[in-house]
Amino acid sequence: MTAFAPGARVRVKDAWPEADGPVHIRTPHYVRGETGTVVRHLGDFPNPEDIAFARPAATRALYHVAFPLKQLWPDASGDELVVEIYDHWLEAA
Repeated sequence: MTAFAPGARVRVKDAWPEADGPVHIRTPHYVRGETGTVVRHLGDFPNPEDIAFARPAATRALYHVAFPLKQLWPDASGDELVVEIYDHWLEAA
């Protein structure tokens, strides 16, 4: 199920499904719409957005995606932030 290889540039979808009703979101607001780099595929797991509401959960690929800190917060110091993000929140950049 792996769709992105390490080193791939990806963009986090700039979607706000919480506006549509009760949902469980696993993607931080501050990375939505941002471009990062896939660090590694962590495995395939049931989608926690479905599990939170006791719905049948499809298996989704989970990735570590790195973002330069300065890209997210211009006043930040340091290298990067690594976030766990499921494949359905990512698109090729």
